[in-house]
Amino acid sequence: MAAAVELLKDLIKCQSVTPEEGGALGVLERFLEPLGFKCTRVPFDGDGSYRVDNLFATRGNSGPHLVFGGHTDVVPVGDEAAWTHDPFSADHDEDGIVWGRGAVDMKSGVAAFCAALPDFVASGEADKCTISLLITGDEEADAVNGTVKVLKWADEQGYKFDFGLVGEPTSAETFGDVVKIGRRGSLSFSITVSGEQGHVAYPHKANNPLPVLAGIAQQLSSEKLDDGNENFQPTNLELTSIDVGNSASNVIPSSGKLVGNIRFNDQWDARKLEYWLSTQILKVPAKGCDVELNIKQPVSRSFVSHGSKHVDMLVSSVATVTGNAPEQSTGGGTSDARFIADYCPVAEFGLVGKTMHQVDERVEAAMVVELQKVYAHFLGKFAAKG
Repeated sequence: MAAAVELLKDLIKCQSVTPEEGGALGVLERFLEPLGFKCTRVPFDGDGSYRVDNLFATRGNSGPHLVFGGHTDVVPVGDEAAWTHDPFSADHDEDGIVWGRGAVDMKSGVAAFCAALPDFVASGEADKCTISLLITGDEEADAVNGTVKVLKWADEQGYKFDFGLVGEPTSAETFGDVVKIGRRGSLSFSITVSGEQGHVAYPHKANNPLPVLAGIAQQLSSEKLDDGNENFQPTNLELTSIDVGNSASNVIPSSGKLVGNIRFNDQWDARKLEYWLSTQILKVPAKGCDVELNIKQPVSRSFVSHGSKHVDMLVSSVATVTGNAPEQSTGGGTSDARFIADYCPVAEFGLVGKTMHQVDERVEAAMVVELQKVYAHFLGKFAAKG
């Protein structure tokens, strides 16, 4: 059995639902240490979130420095009875499919990168560069005590990175069709409108906040933020909840809350978006109600690694191994690449992600092997060209 598939199965068997480590980091330590990697557990807690185990493994101290970013935490399995295979069984069927939570997102990416390392080390190429792996258990949920803090810790220890590679499932329809070279930013917000509670039969004795809240919702939904640009698609604002917590049909509520998210391109930052939201709110008459805007922190900034020579190397490796000419995309959601982008250029490449987070998450073993080949090809180019 291919090394990447065997390692993937070992990782899937670890019940590492965020923030549980579940033994997954131990599996990686046992794989990496014989290859000369110094493995350091870097746990963090606090800042209103749970404790997280993280792993920083590094080999070498000269030449260009590549950091591979990944996570071994997975989302909950959901309705376990709906699975046709035990979600942590790592069943490998006769059709070459590996089943289990994390098979795509993204224990496969971690396994494929690790599996590319033994030959890289044995060939002596690894001695021409420095390779680090930053593996967190906090990507699928809060992302507070994971990658962002390990990067700060690594910087304080004197580690400097030339390029970051993240193994998230980026391919859309066929393996190798997309490399992510950036991501839009993400800002979550809430707007609370407070009036005065009262009986619906006596509206003059109350002040209903809902018409104001509805007006704000309409205003935000009808305004276009931009048309996008050469690097990014247009910024979009989506309302995700409107709630008053009122179960009675004969009571005017005292307040209501609207929640939304903005995925924004590089024409915006947190300050500009907060100002834009404030101006839109002011266009709606408050009618004596109090209106409060709250921006949830932290705000994820947009980034793009356009023009990086290492991105070009990665795209070339994908094309060579898969035969596809991958699109260089900044679409989709956020990932931990947004934290790495504060330290060095970063790109993401991985499997087709169609079953991630679903019941019966699964992956073709052959595709995991192909991913290992892409990473191995890229490592060779990175060591040779710097």
